[in-house]
Amino acid sequence: MVLVKTPAGQEALKDRHGSLSSRQRSAFILFDGKRTTGEILAATAAMGITQDDVQAMIAQGLLAPVGGQMPAAAANPVAGQAAPAWAEAPATDLGTVASPVEGSGRSPMERYKAAYPIATELTAGLGLRGFRLNLAVEGAGSFEDLAALAPKIREAVGDAKFERLDKALFD
Repeated sequence: MVLVKTPAGQEALKDRHGSLSSRQRSAFILFDGKRTTGEILAATAAMGITQDDVQAMIAQGLLAPVGGQMPAAAANPVAGQAAPAWAEAPATDLGTVASPVEGSGRSPMERYKAAYPIATELTAGLGLRGFRLNLAVEGAGSFEDLAALAPKIREAVGDAKFERLDKALFD
């Protein structure tokens, strides 16, 4: 399932709302409406993010399915329910979770080593307008740190240039 931040979720992220732990915040940033939940859980597995964390963000109304489509299991909402009806879907609706080394067979450290030079190159190429982002990339000491910066890098350099970094981090 592909999830995206709700307006309430964007506000919670902006205001550093207390309902998100720092590790949940790092995973929350990756929900951009393009990656599946399984991909994000695989990317954040080393941080200990689980389907329960994602389910909690859904229940709090911070994440929603792309297009607002509810899973079939939530077709009959309960009247007066505070959480969105689709938040009651079982965790199995989130799809299967790949292990951090599944797919290309690379560990998070190998992904970090491949992605770090690309991220530095991309942000250094932004000049002064990317100075702070470049500093953040240079300060990133782990795969999780780079993965958390990925949406900002994508926004700054554009999808075409970001594709190399995306493959190095999440292939």
